[in-house]
Amino acid sequence: MIDDTRAKRNVAVLVAAQAVLGAQMPMIFLVGGLAGQSLAGNICFATLPISMIVLGSMLSATPVSSIMQRYGRRAGFFLGAAGGAAGALIAAYGLFVSSFPIFLAGSFLTGIYMSAQGFYRFAAADTASDEYRAKAISYVMAGGLVSAIIGPQLASATSLSLSAIPFVGTYIAVAVLNIVGSLLFFFIDIPKPAPPAQDAPKGRSRMELIRTPRIAVAVICAMVSYALMNLVMTSTPLAVVGCGLTGATPMPPFFADMFAGQETSAVFKIIAGFVVTGHVLAMFAPSFFTGHLINRFGVERIIGTGIFILALAGIVALNGVALENFFLALVLLGIGWNFGFIGATTMLAGAHAPEERGRMQGLNDLLVFGGVTVASLASGGLMNCSGGAAETGWAAVNYAMIPFLMLAGGALLWLSLRERNAAA
Repeated sequence: MIDDTRAKRNVAVLVAAQAVLGAQMPMIFLVGGLAGQSLAGNICFATLPISMIVLGSMLSATPVSSIMQRYGRRAGFFLGAAGGAAGALIAAYGLFVSSFPIFLAGSFLTGIYMSAQGFYRFAAADTASDEYRAKAISYVMAGGLVSAIIGPQLASATSLSLSAIPFVGTYIAVAVLNIVGSLLFFFIDIPKPAPPAQDAPKGRSRMELIRTPRIAVAVICAMVSYALMNLVMTSTPLAVVGCGLTGATPMPPFFADMFAGQETSAVFKIIAGFVVTGHVLAMFAPSFFTGHLINRFGVERIIGTGIFILALAGIVALNGVALENFFLALVLLGIGWNFGFIGATTMLAGAHAPEERGRMQGLNDLLVFGGVTVASLASGGLMNCSGGAAETGWAAVNYAMIPFLMLAGGALLWLSLRERNAAA
């Protein structure tokens, strides 16, 4: 039996970090596309700032993982917060001087934080017993529930503060979150990996690891879950605002009364914030019991359930652009991501040896965020350049989910049949 006292302390620190530092991601994903749309010369590139964040995360995943393997988790987490703060300040300056390239450069640096945040879930498993591992990962992801509440609210409160230029205040607030939140990492207690002895097992190469069936399927399911969530979420603020301005989405009386006299575009931006808040809440709220479900029903069934719920999200979105369609589709998208991504992370964490941790986790996040980069790049193009109408673009975004859901579902079914035949 392993004493999980240390693991539970680390989980508490990582939950707090997910709540405080993690608030910047819904803030940036809410305003990034709208800010990009205001700066880009071509609206097809409106979501390019989000794509640059994910690209930065993809390219920094392997170096950040190597730094953690050599110097410990704390060093990597401090590096991530520094990247987040620097990126936010540069993005704010880009908005201030109306420079799209400078804004993109800041977004790229923000990707360093996003990469480091991705390792919170692996750090939770480092000191946990086999029995507590799934719960530890799930609890850390649940910290995002708080960030889901405060992130969009901070974005709305700061978008026009500190400067007459929209969104500058939001990026300054993101920089402050990184500086203050990084203090939490002084309390983390994860031993720095000892230098390997000459005769220590080296583990499998990256190619050998990725060719292992269980690892390959875990990576595929993580890629699909995260990429499709990003694809749809990135275009959602553009879809809500666009469909609202064309009259396809009527303004609900509640919002019309509350914001009487304000510009229609401003009200629909607020509505988009509510939709994104509901989505991010749905992403993290199930984390309180996802680990228990994995332990009870098995990781494969939970991943399969996540893929099915992602498909339901697409069906709801394709059935109309009323406000309730946006809300329900984005809630389902969040729950599907939670089951699919946490399940895939748990599967991966149990499929490699300790000496393979650095190279496998870095490779996993390189591939996952590579897929997310492609999805975020495609999101703006599909949304804004698929026929001219916002409704047409929104439909194109959701139709694009189909082949990737088939890939993940097929891979999971193949693995289950393969392991069942091997056990027979």
